[in-house]
This record gives sequence, structure tokens and C-alpha cells, in this order.
Amino acid sequence: MSLIGDLRAMSAGRDFRRLLSTRLISQFADGVFQAALAGYVFFSPERQTVPAEAAAAFAVLLLPYSVLGPFAGVFIDRWSRRQVLLCSAIAKAVLVAITVLLVAGGPTWAIYLSALAVLSVNRFLLAALSAALPHVVERDRLVTGNAATTTAGTILTFLGAGVGAGLRLLVGEGAYGTGALLLGAGLCWLTAAAVIAGVRRDRLGPGLDTEPPEVREAMRNVARGLAAGLAHLRARPAAALALGAITGHRFLYGIATLMTALLYRNTFHADASAGFGGFAIVIAASGAGYFAAAILTPIVTERISTTSWITLQLAFAAVVLLGCGLPFREALFPGAGFALGVVSQGVKICVDTIVQRNVDDAFRGRVFSVYDMLFNAGFVAAAAVGAAVLPPGGRSVPVLLGLVLGYALLAVGHAMAADAVRSRGTTGPR
Repeated sequence: MSLIGDLRAMSAGRDFRRLLSTRLISQFADGVFQAALAGYVFFSPERQTVPAEAAAAFAVLLLPYSVLGPFAGVFIDRWSRRQVLLCSAIAKAVLVAITVLLVAGGPTWAIYLSALAVLSVNRFLLAALSAALPHVVERDRLVTGNAATTTAGTILTFLGAGVGAGLRLLVGEGAYGTGALLLGAGLCWLTAAAVIAGVRRDRLGPGLDTEPPEVREAMRNVARGLAAGLAHLRARPAAALALGAITGHRFLYGIATLMTALLYRNTFHADASAGFGGFAIVIAASGAGYFAAAILTPIVTERISTTSWITLQLAFAAVVLLGCGLPFREALFPGAGFALGVVSQGVKICVDTIVQRNVDDAFRGRVFSVYDMLFNAGFVAAAAVGAAVLPPGGRSVPVLLGLVLGYALLAVGHAMAADAVRSRGTTGPR
């Protein structure tokens, strides 16, 4: 059946529409929440953003994805997924109300802790949405269903972030404006809860034919699975090399992102509102780079290997940072954001492909869990290092030259390691 036909057939199902609506509303709220939190931490006029606070914000945004992701499924496979979705949406609304109170007068550490709780609950909601999909979509339409729902959800997250950034300029940049945005996100999550409540409690699974193992044993199984995934990678040097490349890239990219946020907040603009607008332009340019990479990478990799394309992109990142970053001129940063967006997404597409091609199907899920943890942990580590080496204004020639050298060494090291894999007679990255 055609793509349009598949979409029409899926959309005819009432429960599919409710599941999709829950995802779209919730992920739109995620975007609003993240824009409000980032704006408050980085660009609130009454707050002077320092590297340590900026690093803490990055850690709050990414730690749940690094730590909780592999373990969320333990509970998603034991509880009613409809109830997981309902309770998660309500819990997020309650937690965001607490965050609003803290923003109005609480300590910074408590705001971060509350935001961390909101994002941690989000891991369960997103996992439950994906696990529930096969119960409302026919098996032969699952590929289309996954592509349509996850892509639409990502678009709504970006849209929510854009709407949140725009509303922030209208409702105000301080605690009260931030609180209003957070309450708006909370109302969206309550709406998502009302939508999913219309689905029968047992409709979305899990379908348990046998009694599942105890949660403690299941947790041990997840840990064993991650260890098995790492052990499998030792025998698959092509995949291990690819994961090393993207972890290194995420570390360097994270420091560059933190530097950019500090420059726009404390150096390029005296006014926090103007800084926020400028940083939003860089993020939008980076998003355009992601889209360009999705078009460019399949074309390029028809002519050269994915490994060669990764190497070229890492080298290109070094050139971009040297040419566009080193002058520390604001006008050059959107261009740098676009170029690094191309590199970031292009490398990820190649790494995804290499892992899929070189890892046995029986281990693929466990290896991708390791991949997910490394992908986010690299960025969190960058935040910690950035907090230690970056000045409050973000302008540091030694740090920028260190990033340039880091990308250059990563490119050379990746190329040499790929050649070594081939010379040993092992199937190299493709």
C-alpha cells in the first residue's frame, strides 16, 4: 500500500489518533518547557549566567536520557501503558507547577532538581508511546507508523521551543514570564492526559502471557544486557570505532555549544533579550544544518564510504571553528551553527548506519542502548569540562584552539583506526 494509503488507514483508528495526539501535545509542551528553562537559566535579565550554572542546565536536560533510558522499559513492560501515559502526563503537570513556585523564589539547585524530575518522568512517557504503537497499528504498517509519529513529535518539539522563545519575548524574561510559560506547558500535559484517558486501560498493553520477572531481576538483566552489548562491540571494531567517533564529536560539540550560549548571554549583547534572540538564530541555523545533512549524507555516501565521510566531516568541523569561531564575531556564528549542524547530523547518520550493518541483530538493541548512553554522556561531560575551562563571557582563544585541535586529532585518529581495522582483515566500517 502507498505511504498516503497507510497514513489514511492508521488515522482511521480512534486509538491511534488518541495516541498520536498525546505524543504531539506532550512533545509540543516539552519544547515550551525547554525553551522556558533555557531562557531562564541563560538569558534571564536578573541573573548573571556563569559557566557552572550553564553546565548544570545541560546536565539536567541530558542526564535522564543518559541514565534512565535503558531502564525505563523494565517498568513499561510491567504496568498498563495507558496508565503510564496518563500518570506521567499528570505527574509532569504537577512537577512543573512546583517548578513555577521555585522559579518565583526558590534556590537554583531546587529549580534544577525539579526540572530534572520533569525530564526524568518524560523518559517513561516517551518509552510508553513507542511501546504502545504496535497495539494500534498493523504489523505491516509499523515502519510508516514509527516514521510518521516520531518525526511529527520531533517537529512539534521544535515548534514548541520556537513558540516558547517567541512568547518569552512577549510575556517577559524574568521569573513571572518564565512561570507563565511553564504553566502553559503544564496545561498542555494535562490536555494530553485527558486525551489518553479516552483509551481503554488494557488497550495499549503490555500483553503478558507469563508472569514477568521481578523488577530487581529485570534491572539486573538490563545491566547485564549493557555489559553484553559492550562485549559484543569488542568483536565488532567497526561499530566500536563509529561509537568512539560520535562520542568524541559530542564532547567537542557540547563545549562549543556552551561557549556559544555564554558568548550571546554575556559578551555579544548587554541586553539579555537581544542575546536570547541571537542565540535562537544560531539554534535555528543549526536545525537547518541537520535538515541539510539528511539530504546531503545519502548522496555523498553513494560515492565514498561512511567512514571517509565521518573523517571529512570531523576535519571540516575543525576548519569551521578556526575560520568562523576564532574571530569571535557574532555575524559568523549562525554560519558556524549551520555547518556544525551538518556535521553533527551527518556523523550521526553514518554512525547509525555502521552500527546497523556491523552488529548482529540479536545484540542490536543492547548496542543501541550503549550508543544512547554514550551519545548523551559525551555532552554532559562536555558541560562539566566547559564549566571548568570557560570564562563567564565564553570568549577563550585557548579553549577554541583546543576544540580545533581536538576535531583535527579526532579526524586523523578515526582515519588511522579505520585503516588499522581493514589491515587486520576485519570487515571495516562501511
